[in-house]
Amino acid sequence: MSAQSKAPESKFAYVVIAARRARQLMAGAPPLIENPHSQKATRIALEELDHSLLEFELPETPVEEDKEGKRRK
Repeated sequence: MSAQSKAPESKFAYVVIAARRARQLMAGAPPLIENPHSQKATRIALEELDHSLLEFELPETPVEEDKEGKRRK
């Protein structure tokens, strides 16, 4: 796994990363954007993610084989 900064393609991963960042902001972490459009932690987190300012790691999806030997994720 390597650290990424580009917004994830998966909507689920996008929401999870934004939520974690919003919790950090609510706990007192400074915003990574100088002039955010909103003061809400969730909106700031989304804006930071859209501007590729957050680094994150996504776990690799294990590849399984079904009964016929075909690979699937």
